[in-house]
Amino acid sequence: MPAKLSIAMVAFFLSLPMAWSAENDADVVIPIWPESPPDWKTLDQAEKDTSGPDGQLVGGRSVIRLGFVSTPELHVYRAQPSAASDTVVLINPGGGYSILAWDLEGTEIAKWFQKLGVTAVVVKYRVPTRQLEQAWRPAVQDIQRSIALVRSGGIPGVDPKQVGVLGFSAGGNASARAALASQRYYEPVDVHDKSELQPDFAILVYPAWLVRDGDSNQLIEDLKVTADSPPMFFAHAQDDRVNCMSSVTLFSKLKQARVSASLHVFARGGHGYGARTTDAPTDAWPKLCENWMRSQGWMAQ
Repeated sequence: MPAKLSIAMVAFFLSLPMAWSAENDADVVIPIWPESPPDWKTLDQAEKDTSGPDGQLVGGRSVIRLGFVSTPELHVYRAQPSAASDTVVLINPGGGYSILAWDLEGTEIAKWFQKLGVTAVVVKYRVPTRQLEQAWRPAVQDIQRSIALVRSGGIPGVDPKQVGVLGFSAGGNASARAALASQRYYEPVDVHDKSELQPDFAILVYPAWLVRDGDSNQLIEDLKVTADSPPMFFAHAQDDRVNCMSSVTLFSKLKQARVSASLHVFARGGHGYGARTTDAPTDAWPKLCENWMRSQGWMAQ
């Protein structure tokens, strides 16, 4: 018989780093680019969960902080109910353009939409990019390409009438940029890129860095709102370390352009809560978002 492992040996094996494997409970995983993504050099580290044993908990649970993403992918969660809507939501986790809060602001949100009858797609966009002059650019390229893929039948069996984007924090920054973009930020690579790039709506949860430093009543220079901008939903906490004026100011500009929008600024809640229960007023945002989508006809009544 093999010798029994001592307590010390068990502790040693448990201390060894585990290879990262993205959650594989998605129905299908699809590469965003047919070959290498644009304007990108492969990272010198493999994709991995960067959360250590002392990683901050959210709602009493750990968070997968996915880093060193060089291969962008779409993780597809098909709607469960038989009376599914014809809407697809592309979910863009936050993480400061350094990591992706993969479960907190990605897969958990996708599973919530699944149960509501909406097909959800988590966009695993490239990080880290914070050191770049335009830290947002690779993420927006990945999001724009994702919208094109979904619209053009790039996901087998998914043929939506509406495609929306949902972003948290830095993912909210990238989602807002994709929603307001007046140009494609990459050269077309195949027939999928003939599709419309602008989403039909945007859901921005504590979006980051949308207003000017020193003047929170003005959007940053490269964000332009027009009468053709898509409807938007905002959720933010007043005590968020990421200025809630990112949401308030963009909402104000949409109102001036007579674009439909819904704004919710909560007295308390902080930052980075995803859709987990934290016993703060921000716990209300998922239901408010659901009601907004139903009122727009993007979700079955």
